Amino acid sequence: MPQKGVETGLSASLASSMLQIFCAAFCIMANISRTTFNTGDITQKGYEKKRAKLLARYIPLIQGVDPSLQAENRVPGSSQATAAVSKQQKSRSTNSRDERFRSDVHTEAVQAALAKYKERKMPMPSKRRSVLVHSSVETYTPPDTSSASEDEGSLRRQGRITSTPFQSHSNVEPWLNRVIQGSSTSSSASSTSSHPGGKPAAASNTATATAAATVLADLMVASVRGVPRGYHSSILETADGVPVNSRVSSKIQQLLNTLKRPKRPPLKEFFVDDFEELLEVQQPDPNQPKPEGNQMNVLKGEPLGVVTNWPPSLLSALQRWGTTQPKAPCLTALDTTGKAIYTLTYGKLWSRSLKLAYTLLNKLTTKSEPLLKPGDRVALVFPNSDPVMFMVAFYGCLLAELIPVPIEVPLTRKDAGSQQIGFLLGSCGVTLALTTDACQKGLPKAQTGEVVTFKGWPRLIWFVIDGKHLAKPTKDWHPQVRDASAEIAYIEYKTSKEGSTVGITISHASMLAHCHALTQACGYSEAETLTNVLDFKRDAGLWHGVLTSVMNRMHVISIPYALMKVNPLSWIQKVCSYKARVAVVKSRDMHWSLLAQRDQRDVSLSSLRMLIVADGANPWSISSCDAFLNVFQSRGLRPEVICPCASSSEALTVAIRRPPELGGPPPGKAVLSMNCLSFGVIRVDTEEKLSVLTVQDVGQIMPGANVCVVKVDGTPYLCKADEVGEICVNSGATGMAYFGLLGITKNVFEAIPVTAAGVPVSDQPFTRTGLLGFVGPDYLVFVVGKLDGLMTVSGRRHNADDVVATALAVEPMKFVYRGRIAVFSVTVLHDDRIVLVAEQRPDASEEDSFQWMSRVLQAIDSIHQVGVYCLALVPANTLPKAPLGGIHISETKQRFLEGALHPCNVLMCPHTCVTNLPKPRQKQPDVGPASMIVGNLVAGKRIAQASGRDVTQLEDNDQARKFLYLADVLQWRAQTTPDHPLFLLLNSKGTVASTASCIQLHKRAERVAVALIEKGRLNVGDHVALVYPPGVDLIATFYGCLYAGCIPITVRPPHPQNLATTLPTVKMIVEVSKSACILTTQAIMKLLKSKEAATAVDIKTWPTILDTDDMPKKKLASIFRPTSPDMLAYLDFSVSTTGILAGVKMSHAATSALCRSIKLQCELYPSRQIAICLDPYCGLGFALWCLCSVYSGHQSILVPPLELESNVSLWLSAVSQYKVRVTFCSYSVMEMCTKGLGTQTDNLRVINLSCVRTCMVVAEERPRITLTQSFSKLFKDLGLSARAVSTTFGCRVNVAICLQGTAGPDPTTVYVDMRALRHDRVRLVERGSPHSLPLMESGKILPGVKVIIAHTETKGPLGDSHLGEIWVSSPHNATGYYTVYGEEALHADHFTARLSFGDTQTVWARTGYLGFLRRTELTDASGERHDALYVVGSLDETLELRGMRYHPIDIETSVIRAHKSIAECAVFTWTNLLVVVVELEGSEQEALDLVALVTNVVLEEHYLIVGVVVIVDPGVIPINSRGEKQRMHLRDGFLADQLDPIYVAYNM
Repeated sequence: MPQKGVETGLSASLASSMLQIFCAAFCIMANISRTTFNTGDITQKGYEKKRAKLLARYIPLIQGVDPSLQAENRVPGSSQATAAVSKQQKSRSTNSRDERFRSDVHTEAVQAALAKYKERKMPMPSKRRSVLVHSSVETYTPPDTSSASEDEGSLRRQGRITSTPFQSHSNVEPWLNRVIQGSSTSSSASSTSSHPGGKPAAASNTATATAAATVLADLMVASVRGVPRGYHSSILETADGVPVNSRVSSKIQQLLNTLKRPKRPPLKEFFVDDFEELLEVQQPDPNQPKPEGNQMNVLKGEPLGVVTNWPPSLLSALQRWGTTQPKAPCLTALDTTGKAIYTLTYGKLWSRSLKLAYTLLNKLTTKSEPLLKPGDRVALVFPNSDPVMFMVAFYGCLLAELIPVPIEVPLTRKDAGSQQIGFLLGSCGVTLALTTDACQKGLPKAQTGEVVTFKGWPRLIWFVIDGKHLAKPTKDWHPQVRDASAEIAYIEYKTSKEGSTVGITISHASMLAHCHALTQACGYSEAETLTNVLDFKRDAGLWHGVLTSVMNRMHVISIPYALMKVNPLSWIQKVCSYKARVAVVKSRDMHWSLLAQRDQRDVSLSSLRMLIVADGANPWSISSCDAFLNVFQSRGLRPEVICPCASSSEALTVAIRRPPELGGPPPGKAVLSMNCLSFGVIRVDTEEKLSVLTVQDVGQIMPGANVCVVKVDGTPYLCKADEVGEICVNSGATGMAYFGLLGITKNVFEAIPVTAAGVPVSDQPFTRTGLLGFVGPDYLVFVVGKLDGLMTVSGRRHNADDVVATALAVEPMKFVYRGRIAVFSVTVLHDDRIVLVAEQRPDASEEDSFQWMSRVLQAIDSIHQVGVYCLALVPANTLPKAPLGGIHISETKQRFLEGALHPCNVLMCPHTCVTNLPKPRQKQPDVGPASMIVGNLVAGKRIAQASGRDVTQLEDNDQARKFLYLADVLQWRAQTTPDHPLFLLLNSKGTVASTASCIQLHKRAERVAVALIEKGRLNVGDHVALVYPPGVDLIATFYGCLYAGCIPITVRPPHPQNLATTLPTVKMIVEVSKSACILTTQAIMKLLKSKEAATAVDIKTWPTILDTDDMPKKKLASIFRPTSPDMLAYLDFSVSTTGILAGVKMSHAATSALCRSIKLQCELYPSRQIAICLDPYCGLGFALWCLCSVYSGHQSILVPPLELESNVSLWLSAVSQYKVRVTFCSYSVMEMCTKGLGTQTDNLRVINLSCVRTCMVVAEERPRITLTQSFSKLFKDLGLSARAVSTTFGCRVNVAICLQGTAGPDPTTVYVDMRALRHDRVRLVERGSPHSLPLMESGKILPGVKVIIAHTETKGPLGDSHLGEIWVSSPHNATGYYTVYGEEALHADHFTARLSFGDTQTVWARTGYLGFLRRTELTDASGERHDALYVVGSLDETLELRGMRYHPIDIETSVIRAHKSIAECAVFTWTNLLVVVVELEGSEQEALDLVALVTNVVLEEHYLIVGVVVIVDPGVIPINSRGEKQRMHLRDGFLADQLDPIYVAYNM
């Protein structure tokens, strides 16, 4: 746009219209910026040139035109966005709009709302290419036209979808290729070129629009697989000050910016439970509109007229016409070309119904008993194209006094809702189904040739009623044609909002009364012709086309649905050719005929006296009626002929508009404020605001009926005159009950409306119709919605149909199919949340759809003032269909909740919708430690401290005690019991790979010591890294180091197949520990110096590497003796789950104390054998492998966990073979056994685990109760005792704090309230209570260990059952960190903490774990009451969100339960957003199902909003050797964009 134009004084109004134009041009800009930025960075000049060219077409628009006119009929970026469309194209494009859903007011409102709304930058989800292709290209098929009633997209007519000059929609492929080839886009580029040109003042208005365009283009490069990672993107400083060079974090930044926008005003009040965890509860807004009118009175319809020769029942009418007027036509059936194939006369109908009745009662037998007796229910299964057979079947059943239950033809075993229909048939006791020959042939058959039993259906006998199968009645057989009684005549089915199917019973009397009332209201007369487009099996199609027509000997022309789809004008042609007086249609039929009407110039509708619009109660029907009248008034249609009516399955016809000649008042129309309607109040909107609903009346109530409007919820109080409520009817012509369901029948069919004073308005019960509305002037009934589509969000009511209408006004023709939109609500966190699901056109690109979605959100937000919780697009043709087209809403909802919808695009907006979260917790000024102690004393609570048995008091015959150093113990054992076997190493086949007796170990250690001193030239105190696979070599070299006076550090060897990630860790430990030498095997030595290693680390900087494979047999001159027990014995290095590498120092005294403690707890003696399946590199695993056997003299059977990968049963077989009583494993080993052997317990009969007394899981985390329980349960059959499995607890400061051991009470389990834990409190609850979390005790506290619970901040002691940090004091505490890599400033006080109050003398080590102590009723070995220690989780891992403390494992457990395909999950936070990474074990099309389920479950159970959901392949979440998730590594990988995710969803 030329700059001058802006400068030379645009008026204010002009500026505002410019803004609208900018918005209108938004899409185009997005397209441009996408193309240009992808081909190379656009220059400032080039950008302006391009923009000027683009906007040129808009400039003429502004000259001298009122801007408000221009705003009309233009959605930004839509097909209407241009005036440069040629005239012919213009007319075509307006005709191609969907008039049925559209009232001009509504469309303009949506456009104005969108223009007003500045485009905001929303981060677009990233999707892997394979998923993209699945959703957009493979499904490139037009929607299935067999049953897409609401889908005008299926009417493929020429000129239907017009393309506009500047928006050709290419299919998705080229875009894909462009992305896959990579691009030079960069976020820095987009930021510089956001709004060049123009004065800054003018630019600022439009900046957001253009910048949004560039950003969208920018984001499209998302993390699709195959994008080269090399393109430059700006380096962002993250909140933690860490620079992150990544796309992901820029998206998160964008998301944060979006979320900073102010939300709706927060709600004030809370309901209180005994916690701070209070959900906000909706308080009525004091300014909300309230009804002010008088209480309404019951409305009385005109009395039913008395007709002299009115038949006493419907059957007697049939008998009369069948015998006196046998030649009169009753029903004409058409084929799909519109040709009349058969006309049923009244004589034929009567005689064939008689034949059928006779056959049913006399010719069907089982075991010589008649199959049916009067009153039995019979299913009628007839296709929509065969009204003749249906009518014969229906009247045949009535004549036989059987009760017909008409249902749809089940096409496949998986039909939407078919199971529910089966349930209805079962509950009605149906055993027989009537059908036609052709229909029976089309049903799916079993191998026997019989019709299959559909899922959930009872076993049915299928009986074909074509002529040849019927028997002629004998001369003396006559059916009894009784007067209409209260007996059931037929059952009509209805599907409720939740998807359950109920049967509504209609009596003979009400069927007759309804026919009478319809005859009077519609002025039906004998021999009139009626055209019926509706389904003749139920609802208005049945009432007018099958029942009332027979009453009045009318001739019905039945138009099958299949014909309507081929020729939407067919019904109008038939009205014209048969000179029909009445037609019964739905708004969609009028709408379809509008689309096709230009093909027919010569039709005339002048014969019609009534055009009954059966769904006139639908708020959109008004636009169809108006548009239809506009077009067909010139073809003889009189305006007063259009008669909308309202009906419900329970109350049948409720109201119908009468033409003036039948005494109807003039039609009414109301323009209502949408906001007031949401509060249930009627206010006519005079100011032409954006959010209005225009409704038309559905006429007056039926003759002989009384009607009132009552409050929707609770007691049926009468509404005020200006209040919306549920319409209730009392008349002889309503349904009687829900078959077999007494409870809800009473509620619906026997409602007693009462006045405000509680006085019943009538002694007669009323029937609730499920229609929401009010009574307007002239006693006209207005319906504004249905109970089924009602969604109550934060106390305001919204109608699903209205929301659909708004979504459709956002010009979706290019992106989604018109009639294929479902809106429903799901309950999440105690409130309804709106979900919108639509079918995406296969040719719509990701970006277009995403843009459409974000605009739908804006429109709904502006017009309904309500947020959409989830918007999902599914591939064309995948939503479940209702029998006659349309979408099966309840089935769609079911699939959404089960995660079976398989969307191809999802946008969740929990941040904007969920306003009832609990208040963020405000930390109270802390109570001081002294007051806390006093408080506990007053409350009678003891201070939480506990200790293991006192080591000094324990007298045992422990020979090793007299030695201070482990090296001495080994020498002593080598002398006294040289051949006693200490170690047995098993290989994957279960055979012994190597052994070591006391003397062998001693001699090998000596050789190593010699090599260190002579070859390595090492001095006393030098550090040596031992890089060995698990085995005897590792143990021997460890003692060799002690013999030589060196300090050993055990290091896990690098993985040859994965050097890039495992070798740097080895290098880091070697460097950080300042190792002077590496001892290893020849194979690993080669690996460390290999070419492959050189790509991962600098191999030139390794220290001396010695291999110990063949060392000379030399005797050591003298074995080193430390000068004091406090000297360093070894260093223990480990990487914590938070990614911190920490090495702790273990002195000789601590090492001996550790061994002694374990010996006492597990009762280890030289005669014992224990089996160890653990990694030997750090913590308790290292102590059990390398230290304990030498100290206690027992034999250790070593099972390297890696060997289980090739033989899962190795560990358990070894336990069984050696009859081991004590065994140790890790969680990863336990998991491998449960997963790998779960299905094979039968093949493992050879294994016997009854010998095991304790099986301990070595862990540094909260016990994984589900895993240990499923392990116990699974191997119970192999003799494993239920009491055997327990866990241990250790950490960096003390590797063994708790260990179950062989004596003492079993570990206890308590249930705590998860909500209390978030507030750092422990509240014990019953098992199974809501929000309960099971915690298992982590084994018994070891001898010599003292534990106390301290407040994390004040460091004061806490009381029993209070949550705090676990502090430990014991002779085997580590003496300090050797170094902490990554956070040096930590941790002086980790080893030397003192309480701030109470016992301030004892020196404690802080474990960094939260937990609590609880005194139990059990007694321990010393006869004292037993104190149980419960570990809740690591402090470093916890997430601080909303002022509360969350443990990742709790959120992850909830997420894993959310869907069967979630294999694993990990959560972390990034700039205050919760990121959930989910491993998908299933097909990629399930990926997007998980987004909503994950968001729901975390909201529901943890009151947290998920910011980002990342879906990845199995095995992406890194896990360490202890089986713990490395969440920080995962976080780094995510931010560096290295996870190759299947899908990343950014929740808004």
